[in-house]
Amino acid sequence: MIARKLLPAVALLLPALAACSIGDVRRPPPTRAPGPVLTAPAPPRVVDIDEVRHVRVAVPERYDRPFVEFVDAEHGYALFAACDSQPPGRSCSAHLYSTLDGGRSWQPLRHPRPVAEDQQLYAAPGVLALLAEPYGWYTSTDGGAGFIHTTGDEPPPVLVGARGRFQVIEGLGEVGEWDGQRLRPLANQASVPGLNTVGQDGDLLVAAGAAGGRPYAAISRNQGRSWRATPVPALDGEVGVLRVTLAPDGGMWLVGERPDRTGFPALWRFAGPTSWERVRADGHPAQARSVVPIGAGLLAVTGPGGVGVVAGGRYYHVDWPLTADHYLTVLADGTIVARGPADVILGTGWTANRRWVKVILDGD
Repeated sequence: MIARKLLPAVALLLPALAACSIGDVRRPPPTRAPGPVLTAPAPPRVVDIDEVRHVRVAVPERYDRPFVEFVDAEHGYALFAACDSQPPGRSCSAHLYSTLDGGRSWQPLRHPRPVAEDQQLYAAPGVLALLAEPYGWYTSTDGGAGFIHTTGDEPPPVLVGARGRFQVIEGLGEVGEWDGQRLRPLANQASVPGLNTVGQDGDLLVAAGAAGGRPYAAISRNQGRSWRATPVPALDGEVGVLRVTLAPDGGMWLVGERPDRTGFPALWRFAGPTSWERVRADGHPAQARSVVPIGAGLLAVTGPGGVGVVAGGRYYHVDWPLTADHYLTVLADGTIVARGPADVILGTGWTANRRWVKVILDGD
C-alpha cells in the first residue's frame, strides 16, 4: 500500500530529476577512489549554496573547527574541543555553544567540565549529552541551562531513551524496549540471523540483520509480543550489514551495505502487509558513501562521483552543491544534514527540491 501511494509522486519527480541529471552515472563510497563512469558526463552545471551563515564567536583562533550537531533545521550545538590539531587538555579547554535559528547566531553555554582528556558531544531532540573523559557524562534536557552528572562508560539513560522505544541491546544481540530507565529484552525475540538493527513506523516494528552474506528481516504489529519472518527478495552479491531506515514521510527501507562497506548497497522498501520490494537503481555507480531515504520513495546518495538520487528504479545524478566527502543523514523534521571534513550543510525542503544552507562557525 505504501508503494502504490508513492508511485504518482515519484513519477512527477522523474522529469525534474532527469533535467538536472548530468551524464548518467557516478557514485562511490566514503573516502575511496571514484567508481567507474558508465556514460560520458556533460560539463557539470554549477549550483551554488543558497545561503552561507558564517559566524565568529569569542574562541581563540588556534582552536580547530568545532563539532556541530543539529537536531532539527533550527536547533543545534557546537563544541570547540581541540587546539592546533591536538587532543583536548588543560591548555585547550572546551567551549560550548547553541543555536536556536539554524546557525544564524550562536549563544555560549557553560561547559560543566571544560578540561578533560577527551570531549564529545551528542544531541537528540530534547537532549544534549557531553562526554568528558575520564569524568563521565553531563546531560541536559533544558537546552544546556543545567546538567546532570553521571559516571561510567554507558551513555546516560535519557540519551539512550531518545534513540527510540525499541533498540538492539549491544552485546546481547536482542531487541530491547525502553522502560524509562533501561532497555529490557523482549520476552519474545525475532528470529533474525545476525540481528543488528530495529526500526519502528507506527505499529510496524522491523528487526533486520545479515548472516552469510544474506539479508533477513522480521516484523511485529503488537510491540514485539510476536514476530513474523518476512523474506527479503534475492539480490546480486552479498550483504555485510543490513540497516532499517525510516523515511521522513513514513515507510520502512532496508539498506544492505556490502561486505567492503564501499560498494553500492542493495535496497528494499516495505510494500506491506508482510513483503519487501527490491528497489532497483539502474545506472548507479560502483560505490557509495551514504544512502538515505528523503521522502516520496526517493533516496539521496553521495560518493566519490558526487551526489545522486534513486527514483523510479534508476539512479540520477543531481547537481546539489555537495561533494564526494559529504556524509548524509536525515533529521526528524526531514532536514538533510551533509557533513563534510570542514563544513556542515543543511538541506531543507521536500524530496529532491531543497534549499541549501552552509553553516560555518569560527573562533576570533
